[in-house]
Amino acid sequence: MTVEQQRTPSAIDQIAEDWVDTLVELVPSLGTYIGRDEANDSYGDYSPSGHEQLMAEAKKVIAKLDGATPVDTVDEVTRTDLRAELALEVESSEAGLHLRDLNVIASPAQGLREVYDLMPTGTVHDWENVSARLSRLPAAVDGYIETLRKGIADGVTPAKRQVREVADQARKHAAPDGFFASFVAGAAIEDGELSASLTRELANGAVTSASAYGKLAAFLADELEQAATERDAVGRDIYALQSRRFLGAKIDLDETYEWGVEELARMVVEQESIANEIKAGASVEEAIAFLDGDASRKLHGTDALQRWMQETSDRAITELGATHFDIPEEIRTLECMIAPTQEGGIYYTGPTDDFFRPGRMWWSVPEGVTEFDTWRELTTVYHEGVPGHHLQIGQAVYNRAKLNTWRRQLAGTSGHAEGWALYAERLMEQLGYLDDPADRLGMLDGQRMRAARVVLDIGVHLQKRLPDGSGPWTAEYAFEFMGRNVNMSDQFVRFEVNRYLGWPGQAPSYKVGQRIWEQLRDEAEAREGSAFSVKEFHRRALDLGGVGLDTLKSALQK
Repeated sequence: MTVEQQRTPSAIDQIAEDWVDTLVELVPSLGTYIGRDEANDSYGDYSPSGHEQLMAEAKKVIAKLDGATPVDTVDEVTRTDLRAELALEVESSEAGLHLRDLNVIASPAQGLREVYDLMPTGTVHDWENVSARLSRLPAAVDGYIETLRKGIADGVTPAKRQVREVADQARKHAAPDGFFASFVAGAAIEDGELSASLTRELANGAVTSASAYGKLAAFLADELEQAATERDAVGRDIYALQSRRFLGAKIDLDETYEWGVEELARMVVEQESIANEIKAGASVEEAIAFLDGDASRKLHGTDALQRWMQETSDRAITELGATHFDIPEEIRTLECMIAPTQEGGIYYTGPTDDFFRPGRMWWSVPEGVTEFDTWRELTTVYHEGVPGHHLQIGQAVYNRAKLNTWRRQLAGTSGHAEGWALYAERLMEQLGYLDDPADRLGMLDGQRMRAARVVLDIGVHLQKRLPDGSGPWTAEYAFEFMGRNVNMSDQFVRFEVNRYLGWPGQAPSYKVGQRIWEQLRDEAEAREGSAFSVKEFHRRALDLGGVGLDTLKSALQK
C-alpha cells in the first residue's frame, strides 16, 4: 500500500474534526477507544441532560454541514455520511430510544466497565487515570439510572428479559471478587512500583465501582423489571430505525426476510454437500460429530486458544501481505487476546491513531467452556483479523493523508464492517485458505448462523409468519430455531438469542452487509469488464474508511 500525497484539509474536514473533539469531551469512552489520552480519567454524562447536550451539538453540526460546500469527492463522502449519521441519531433520540438503552451486549451497562479493557496501564500516570475514572463511575451509573427512570415515566422501556439478564451481569461486577477487584489487584507498571497511596486509591475505587454496579443491579430488579415490557419484539417502526442505524442504508425488510429464508436454505444444501466430503454419506450432524471427535483439531484451555489465534493471524498477515494485499507495517501487528469477561462473543477493537495500541482480537469465553475446535474457529480469525476487520479498520486509520479523524476512526456502520468481514471469509475460501473440507464446513457453519439471524431477527421483531407459514414468531421459538441452525453450546445459543432480542437490527447487518458488498463487486466487474481488478476494487473501497452502505454504493458507482 502506498501513502498518497497529503491532502489539504477542507472546511468540511474541520467540521468533522471538531465533532470528534466534541465527542471526546462529551463521551470520553470514545476518546479512549481512539487513543485520546486526555479522555482516560472520566466518564460522560449518562443522564437525560447529558443526552440533550449531545443532541444539541449534533444539530449544530448538521447545520454547519448544510452550509458547507464540498471541494472534492472526499468531502462529498464526509458530508453525506456524517450528516446521515447525525440525522439518524436525532431521529432515534426523538423516538426515545436512549430511554430504553439496555441490552445484554452493547449498552451503557456493559460500556461503563468495558472501557477499562482499552485503557493503557504501563505507567503510574495510566493507573492514576484508572483511579480517577473508577472514582467517577458511580456518578455515571447514577446518570444512566436517571435516564432509564425517565423511560419508565415516559412509558419507554426495554423488555423484561433484557433487564433480568443485565441485572445478572451487573451482580457479577458487583461481587467482591468481580472484575473491579481483580483488575486493580493486578495493577503494576513496566518499570518500578505503584505508591502505597495510589494502590489504596485503586482499591477504594474498585470497591465504589463494584458498589455502583450493585446499585444498578438493584434498580434493574426492583424498579425497571416491573415497568419493563413483556414483549421482546420492538415492532416495525423501531426496527426500521435500528436497521438503518446498523446498515447505513434503508432496505426492504419484507424482501430481506424472504431472501434470508432462501439464503439459509442454500447454506444448508452447501453444508450437506461438504459433509459428504468429510465422511461419505454423512449428514451435517454426523460430519460435525466426526470432527468433534478428532483430537488433532482440538485446543484445550484458553492459553492454547490464544496461542493458536495469534499464530494463525500472524501467518495470514505475512502470506496475504506478500500476495493479495498491500499491508503496511503499521497494521501488521494484531494482538489476539482472551477477554477478561466470560459473557460470550468475539470482537475486534481498532488501533489508536498513532498505532501505539495495536488492533486487538478479543475472545470472551463463556464460563465452563474449556475446549475449542480449530475447524470451527479458523474462519473467525480471518473474520476478525486479516483480511477482515483488522485490514479494513487498520487501513482506514493508516490513511491519514486523505481522511480526517472521524472518517478514519469513528465513521461506519456494522453493515459495512461486519459485511466486509463475512465477505472476507468467502474471499479466503476463494484464495484457497479453506481447502480442507472441515475448515470450509466451519466457515459455512458461521455463514449459516448469520443467514439464520436475518430470518430470526426480522421475524421475531416484526412478528412475521414462521418460514413454514405458521406463526407468528415468538422469543421461545427463536431459541429453538437458533439451536437447530448452529452447532454450538447451549450457553452460546442462549447468549446469542438474548443479544438479538435486545439489539434489534444488528445481527442481520452482517449477512445483509455481505450481500451488498458482493453486489457492489459484481456490479463493478460487469461495468469494467476485462479492466476489472478485484485487488483495485478492494483498495478503492477500503480507502474510503468506514461509511454507511448507501454512501459506499454511491462512492463506488462513480
